[in-house]
Amino acid sequence: MDRDIRLKRLKFRAWHRGTREADMMIGGFFDAHAAAWSDSQLDWFEALLEEQDVDIMAWGLRALPVPEIWQGEMMNAFQRLDFIAPAI
Repeated sequence: MDRDIRLKRLKFRAWHRGTREADMMIGGFFDAHAAAWSDSQLDWFEALLEEQDVDIMAWGLRALPVPEIWQGEMMNAFQRLDFIAPAI
């Protein structure tokens, strides 16, 4: 599949999760990082989207332990995402 089409599909899936909170958290992560992702990182994110929103959000907020399959640099970046812009 063409990379641009894949990114558009993933963006739609990331921003249409079913709850506003999940949309903002997962979609915001996509918007902040996807342009720089490798194909393997896109694979990781695409697979993550198959998980339940409540689990993804709990892992991101560190409310639940992250299963080994999702641990690594991508989850670390997801957990560090900050939605509050610094004051100038």
